[in-house]
Amino acid sequence: MTLAIFDLDNTLIGGDSDNLWGQYLFDRGLVDGADFALQNDQFFDDYKTGTLDINAYLRFALAPLKNQSLAVLQEWHADFMRTVIEPIMLPKALGLIARHRAKQHTPIIITATNVFITRPIADALGIDHLLACDAEVVGGVYTGEPSGVPSYREGKVVRLKAWLEQTGESFEGAYFYSDSHHDLPLLELVAHPVAVDPDPTLRRRAEEKSWEILSLRD
Repeated sequence: MTLAIFDLDNTLIGGDSDNLWGQYLFDRGLVDGADFALQNDQFFDDYKTGTLDINAYLRFALAPLKNQSLAVLQEWHADFMRTVIEPIMLPKALGLIARHRAKQHTPIIITATNVFITRPIADALGIDHLLACDAEVVGGVYTGEPSGVPSYREGKVVRLKAWLEQTGESFEGAYFYSDSHHDLPLLELVAHPVAVDPDPTLRRRAEEKSWEILSLRD
């Protein structure tokens, strides 16, 4: 079956769930001090400028999960979904996913945001297959450490190839939708690259290569 591959943040939803989760934790007093908010914003700036140290960021983002009970984390995330994520869900994104399903395509999300944040969002979008940055869990609790290859930049290609080998799915004729120039390594490989509300760098590349450009926010 043909793959319909989607980035998540600022593609299928109208914001960055990673950064918004950090803001949520700070706003709710679930993390200590304004220094957390400053670091969260700095990492987001580093992402936008292409200087992000993904492993350093993952350790920062996963630290608030460390040694928390799953029940508490689920309560936090349910509130996050209701108050932050649901308001930025994009009806046009749901329509795009539905059109691919109608063609018997297999939807999959591949994102640099960690799996704790993104699994409930993928579920809300009705997408079973998710490749996200993995987090180490020992004895039923998060350790605060990342696990495996981060699905970021070239890492998305590595993770997708491993998933294809594991599942036996075909890469032939695949679509990939993304807003970010960080996803150029994968966009360059698929048969149907699509720039969605793209950043300036991706827009220039898409125009140079005559890739489809669309908006899910209009």
